[in-house]
Order: sequence, then structure tokens, then C-alpha cells
Amino acid sequence: MTIRVMLVDDESLLRMAFTMILEAQPDMEPVGEAGDGTEAIRLARKLRPDVVLMDVRMPRTDGIEATRRIIKDSPLTRVLILTTFDLDEYAFAGLKAGASGFLLKNARPDELLTAIRSVAAGDAVVSPRVTRRLLENFADQLPADGGTEADERVRRLTAREREVLIQVARGLSNTEIAACLYLAEATVKTHLSRILIKLELRDRVQAVVFAYETRLVRPT
Repeated sequence: MTIRVMLVDDESLLRMAFTMILEAQPDMEPVGEAGDGTEAIRLARKLRPDVVLMDVRMPRTDGIEATRRIIKDSPLTRVLILTTFDLDEYAFAGLKAGASGFLLKNARPDELLTAIRSVAAGDAVVSPRVTRRLLENFADQLPADGGTEADERVRRLTAREREVLIQVARGLSNTEIAACLYLAEATVKTHLSRILIKLELRDRVQAVVFAYETRLVRPT
């Protein structure tokens, strides 16, 4: 499968550098470029890329709002936020907006390519532990409660699924959850798959965000 990648950044030289890296890969194809969020939304709606590399600070519409709009228009499109610092407010806002992860702008080419392939395959680039640190650092920006809609989604889970979700939100791996809850690792994977389906989430990182927003887990 060829991964169709759209580049969004207001620096043309950076877009050019990313394009050269992508064009050298047999399994990737750069399909479009945008210099601001407004153009990114329009292009994504037209091109339906598999992955969008999204800058944050741009004229007109910023990358966070563009991420939110693109994912709403095309739920199958994955977004990678490009940030300067690994624990800044933009990474936090990007994850809340639905991004599948974030990359530092100075990431090595091999890290960039691995991240693109990971999110295209349905995985998240950011580990649950990093997501937890982000959410705890910016806990004051989380809603006071998850609201009625979120509560209804939580009630879809069985007691065991809720236990698994809480452990995921605490940053545990499947192996660690299995040991903690005295389950087979394959059983944990099955529970996690059902959790994502029931909560209408795309990946493990989004599950961590959901657990904090609904106060299933509270910042320490």
C-alpha cells in the first residue's frame, strides 16, 4: 500500500525537505502541500490523504483547528502534529483535537518515516506514558467533567473493560496490564479492541485522553 501524505507548514523550505524525503520512499507519496490551516482543510477534503503532517503556528487557521476539522471531515485520515517541544501546549491541544501523535520538527528522517508508517497502520506515535505526562501537565485545561455524552459512552463498557481502560490511561503496556489484572496478554488486547470500538476511538492514545477527560483517571 502506498501511503498518501499531505504536508502542512508555512515554511516552504521545510515542506520541500519533507517532500524530498517522502519521494525517496517506495511506499509513500506526497499528494499535496498547504501553507496554512485554511488551505489544509480544503485540500484534505479534496485529496483524502492517509496521513497529514501538520504544523501548529500558521496564518489564518492554526494547525489545531485544522486538525479538528480534517478529522471531522475524514475520520480515516491520520494527523501528526509537528511541534518544537515534546511537552508543550500545542502537543496537548493536538492530541485533544484528535491527532494520532506528534513529532518534533528536528526529528531524524528515519523517525519521521517510522511515525508516518505507524499512524498509517492505525497505531499511535505517542506512547500512553507521554500522553499521561502531557495531560497531567495541562490538567487545568481539561474539562471539569466529561458531560452527559461522555458518560453515556463510559456506560457502554463492561466492568472489566473499564478496569483495562484505567490501566491504559495510567501508561501501562499490555504486558503490564495483564500482570496487574491477572489476565492473558491476548485477552487484554481483545478488551482494548472492544474499548476502542465502543468508545469510537481510533487508538490507544485517544483512549488515554478520553479516560482523563471523563475523569475515569485523575491527574496526580
